[in-house]
Amino acid sequence: MKDLMGIINLSENEEEIKDITYNRPIATVPIGGRYRVIDFTLSNMINAGIHNISIFTRGKSRSLMDHIGTGKPWDLDRKNDGLFVLNPVFNVNNVITHRGDLENFKNHLDYIKYSNQEYVLLSKSYMICNMDFREAFKYHKESSAHITIIYKKMTNKDKRFLGRNILNLDEKGRVMSIGNNAGNRREYNISMEMYLMKKELFLNIIEDSLTLGDSEYIKQAIFKRVDTLNVNGYPYEGYLACINSIENYYETSMDILNMNVSKELFHKEGLIYTKTKDEPPAKYTQDSHVKNSLVANGCIIEGTLENCIVGRGVKIKKGAVVKDSIIMQKSIIEDGSHIKNAILDKYVHITENKILGGDRKNPLVIKKGIRI
Repeated sequence: MKDLMGIINLSENEEEIKDITYNRPIATVPIGGRYRVIDFTLSNMINAGIHNISIFTRGKSRSLMDHIGTGKPWDLDRKNDGLFVLNPVFNVNNVITHRGDLENFKNHLDYIKYSNQEYVLLSKSYMICNMDFREAFKYHKESSAHITIIYKKMTNKDKRFLGRNILNLDEKGRVMSIGNNAGNRREYNISMEMYLMKKELFLNIIEDSLTLGDSEYIKQAIFKRVDTLNVNGYPYEGYLACINSIENYYETSMDILNMNVSKELFHKEGLIYTKTKDEPPAKYTQDSHVKNSLVANGCIIEGTLENCIVGRGVKIKKGAVVKDSIIMQKSIIEDGSHIKNAILDKYVHITENKILGGDRKNPLVIKKGIRI
């Protein structure tokens, strides 16, 4: 798809997940042991043949740059097109004023304007799925719509999408209006915040919104123009999660321990790529007991793990018991400690004989580098 460019917009609300995004954007939150949240969107774009991809950040780019580097794991370290990281441009005379993501797009209009592609795929990073963008792009061009919004039909049994945008569609799949999910409908069409449109229209929306001053965010600008443009919905039918809260992050991680979900997320439409590290395989001693857990490279497991996701280089000492938890990179759990329903960020050190835990709806979060 040489005529389609990808834009990943990291303007995501972190209020309900700020305990693990203090030093990083949602995009680089570890997931599945060795992956980061952004890996899914990046890999979906690459698997669809998109080779001009930009990431519009809100700052906090150190962990992002450390993870993506030159883009080599996604075959984006290339002479033509490739991977671009576009940071906000701060006015030193007006550092207090906070504007939405439209300001960031305004400061990088030349990148979009002079790209070789005719179409734009705009996406957030926090929607977790494995989908074929080629089918959505084909649908968009054949429908002659100005904008196509990708959505998934959900039921009110799944509470993880409360407060997200929903699309109200007519019988032909045209978007008539956009509202918020209040949880009072049996079924609803959740917006995946993925938009397909011509680059020219995308630029016009940005410039028009800045001129009128009617929006601060690109999503607002698109929604305000639903009545005047031909906007269609494209249905996605696979697994979907949104990493926008601690509860959602925990539940999604536990979902990944389900073999069917794991196979779909990491293999269905294409592989999910990530930064590789040269580390030895995990080591399990004779005293270890591991059940239904994902354990990354470089770990030393001497204790008990049950229903856990464990990042690279973690040490679980003899006599330690860890259940229903997420343990991020380089953390250590000493002898005799018991951990349940918890999220341990990187470099956490739990000393001997500690008993810590939360519950599934409110897991215990221990921030990066804490020693207990």
